[in-house]
Amino acid sequence: MFEEINRNRRSFLTTTVQTIAATQLGRLGCTKQHATPTTAELPIEGELPSLVGAIAWLNSQPLTVDGLRGKVVIINFWTYTCINWLRQLPYVRAWVEKYKDQGLTVIGVHTPEFEFEKNIDNVRRASTEMRIDYPIAVDNDYAVWRAFGNRYWPALYFIDTQGRIRHHQFGEGGYEQSERVIQQLLSESGTDRVAQEAVAVEARGFEATADWNSLKSPENYLGYERTENFSSSGSAVLNKPHLYTAPAQLQRNQWALSGDWTIGRQALS
Repeated sequence: MFEEINRNRRSFLTTTVQTIAATQLGRLGCTKQHATPTTAELPIEGELPSLVGAIAWLNSQPLTVDGLRGKVVIINFWTYTCINWLRQLPYVRAWVEKYKDQGLTVIGVHTPEFEFEKNIDNVRRASTEMRIDYPIAVDNDYAVWRAFGNRYWPALYFIDTQGRIRHHQFGEGGYEQSERVIQQLLSESGTDRVAQEAVAVEARGFEATADWNSLKSPENYLGYERTENFSSSGSAVLNKPHLYTAPAQLQRNQWALSGDWTIGRQALS
């Protein structure tokens, strides 16, 4: 079995239900959170920090604070194995499609949680598979993350045309509220006839919304550094190939391997 892991690996805003909702390698984790309430007069939470700490950009030349003046901007912190971000993604894509011609710019800031997520080719491949065509700032050194004082995957920051942060959303959920903020900021900018209806999203697979009321499993990881309740027959063999056998039946929250697998520190292969 694996050694005990440190479960205090993230800071949480609220106590939430979480789930083993993903089955692809390493794609288990993150958190569901709730947005702060919007008001008729959106507050000013701060100024858009510099983006110069990004080590590379995908789908765009490097963007700057000055160059973004005059646009309504969403900054979306993500990492491609985060199940909570995956469930948020279809809404972000829909907002881009609906509002891009009305002055909205979305920038995804990819800040990796795992070492393999620092590989830009992996980020590029994941963004292509997930149909992300908006600009991506590759934040391997956490420079943009620290500039925002961010602590969550996923996180959304809503910026007005004057470069001021007017709203935020930590974690998945709050989609109607977030879209109302987009509409309000576009209207403030002088955009005419901003559509008031919400986008219609039909998410499937990993992007489908979780049924939070019926979940009975906490989050888990597949690499030996953070996993628990591994239940294949025999002991786990770390960092080298091994032929595993799954038990005939698993108890709730247990997981197992069947076949030839290598259990690494952060992922399986």
